[in-house]
Amino acid sequence: MAHAPVQQHGKLTQVFSDVWLVTGSMRAGAGVTFTRNMTVVRDGQRLVLVNSVRLDSATEAELERLGKVTDVVRLGGFHGLDDPYMKERFGATMWAPANIRKPYVEYRTLEPGACPISDATPFLFSAAREADAALILARDGGILISCDSFQNWTTFDGCSLLARVVMRVMGFGPAVIGKPWAKRMGPGVRADFARLREQPFVHALSGHGTPIRGDARALLDKAIAQRFGAR
Repeated sequence: MAHAPVQQHGKLTQVFSDVWLVTGSMRAGAGVTFTRNMTVVRDGQRLVLVNSVRLDSATEAELERLGKVTDVVRLGGFHGLDDPYMKERFGATMWAPANIRKPYVEYRTLEPGACPISDATPFLFSAAREADAALILARDGGILISCDSFQNWTTFDGCSLLARVVMRVMGFGPAVIGKPWAKRMGPGVRADFARLREQPFVHALSGHGTPIRGDARALLDKAIAQRFGAR
């Protein structure tokens, strides 16, 4: 089958212990291109890709020098376009929360007790209208890996001019729960964030934006209050 082509992306950058990030891009329509992230987690000699982004051949070779790609985790319903390529290229086992929107491949169910990363715990947005998840990685004090739920747009570098205008109008910025995502997930997701903030993490990596180091919980609390109001 024909796979989605390689789109513009940056370098693999180590951000935490055995954790790398690569920022790619996504064309969403005429004149609209925005950035997206893939997180790479090394677990022993294995590599697990979270929020997959197809890489060019040189960066793919660099990835394979880090370890063997064995698993791919799709956290959010609006990602996963490159999953079919990852499955074919690496023979990887694919994971996603149950009932994920638009299943591109056959996924194993990601849930507490079923996760390909030995020191990660899946967090499910169980009160949301659609499937979405995050991971809590137990290293470096705790790292929250999310998809679209909690984003950190400290820069719009790599986004098209039209995308920058639209995203600012829609309220995207540093440490934010995006309004379109929250609206689609429904009001019940507020309770999910109340549970999420109790998880053991101090850093955050998202499907969009830049890493948060050290103050992720406080910034999540601020984002919750901004999106849903203080309680």
